[in-house]
Amino acid sequence: MIIDINLVAKKSKIKYLQSKIQMKYYSLNHKAPNVSFKEALIKGLATDKGLYFPETITPLAPTFFDAIENMSHEEIAFEAIQQFVGDEIPEETLKHIIAETLCFNFPVVQVEKDIYSLELFHGPTMAFKDVGARFMSRCLGYFNKDNKNSKNTVLVATSGDTGGAVASGFLGVKGVEVIILYPSGKVSDIQERQLTTLGQNIKALEVDGVFDDCQDMVKKAFLDESLKHKNLTSANSINIARWLPQMFYFFFAYKALKKENKPIVFSCPSGNFGNICAGIIAKKLGLPIEHFVASTNVNDTVPRFLENGIYDPMPSIATISNAMDVGNPSNFIRIQEMYQNDLEQFKKDFSSFTFSDAETIEAMKTIYNTEGYIAEPHGAVGYLGLKKELQNHPTAIGIFLETAHPIKFLDTVEQTLNVKLPIPTQIESVLGKVKVSVKIKTYEELKVFLG
Repeated sequence: MIIDINLVAKKSKIKYLQSKIQMKYYSLNHKAPNVSFKEALIKGLATDKGLYFPETITPLAPTFFDAIENMSHEEIAFEAIQQFVGDEIPEETLKHIIAETLCFNFPVVQVEKDIYSLELFHGPTMAFKDVGARFMSRCLGYFNKDNKNSKNTVLVATSGDTGGAVASGFLGVKGVEVIILYPSGKVSDIQERQLTTLGQNIKALEVDGVFDDCQDMVKKAFLDESLKHKNLTSANSINIARWLPQMFYFFFAYKALKKENKPIVFSCPSGNFGNICAGIIAKKLGLPIEHFVASTNVNDTVPRFLENGIYDPMPSIATISNAMDVGNPSNFIRIQEMYQNDLEQFKKDFSSFTFSDAETIEAMKTIYNTEGYIAEPHGAVGYLGLKKELQNHPTAIGIFLETAHPIKFLDTVEQTLNVKLPIPTQIESVLGKVKVSVKIKTYEELKVFLG
């Protein structure tokens, strides 16, 4: 079948113009006013402490998927995101933002028969969060372009890679100050350097605690009336502009493997559940995904929930896959919303498994010794979950997300695999820089810092 790409674009254009209305977002706690895309971006969190969620998700036309292999990444991303932005950013400006966001590759690499790695680490900070951070920073920059006097403060918690991606994405953005909270001693050396060495409008707070403590401080600050003058917003995946663009790479992977003509199972190493939640949005838009796997380390709140139906978050435990050390994943409530809190319907599309550090290390060795592929700990957890779930889908192909470059976990990877990793250019640029951070223990200390 020959697809007329111009006809597809024309139909999409007509659909866009017909639906060119302002997308509204509601709070998942249902006790706050609905807001626009711009307001949801700037507020980050609703006044009732709820996460924002789009009022509608309109599936894309079947012709879009028929022609997807003939479309560029930028064209695919525009079609996917436009309804969520609505008319608040002009079409040409949105296309420009997308082009700047997607200025690197998203290769799908075969690791073994019917198993592929989706490499999301080819951006400036070598982590998947480059996509969301770059998209959000440019949207905020657009909305701030006429604000000559006011300033926004981006307050973000990180368990590893978010901090570096946000620091890079927002570096030098006018009218924006970035303050990053990270747990002391619980991020890798390279991750720490990426968020503590840039200077300019980027500041780092080293918190005596775990990631959940950092995230709790951020959420508390958003709702603190005495900090209203700081115009706080978040660049964690609780922010819709950081989270929604993460759906792009599910479309890119489908484009790459569509020719295989097999069902696709995605396995996402999951901490705050932003990636897998964005993947489910992609499925709701019509992307043919057979099944999702949320692969976790020993922070197993969601696997336990699927077993007993009780959502019982616990304090996070430190592991070698530190970006997933989250005891109470923020985005899981969004996933539940998409399934109307119907656990049985949810289980048809979604599985979740937990793996120990020992299992993770063995997986890294197995992948390297048999296939010559170097996986870092998060990708290895994703691989383990995928292998387990594919037993239930014998005709499917599987994709696990490699969310960060192995160099981000240098010590673990080199010691486990007995290899010497070359230092990529993106990492070389921060290795010689001096760490600058402020240590804090309490929310009150954060407030004093914010001023």
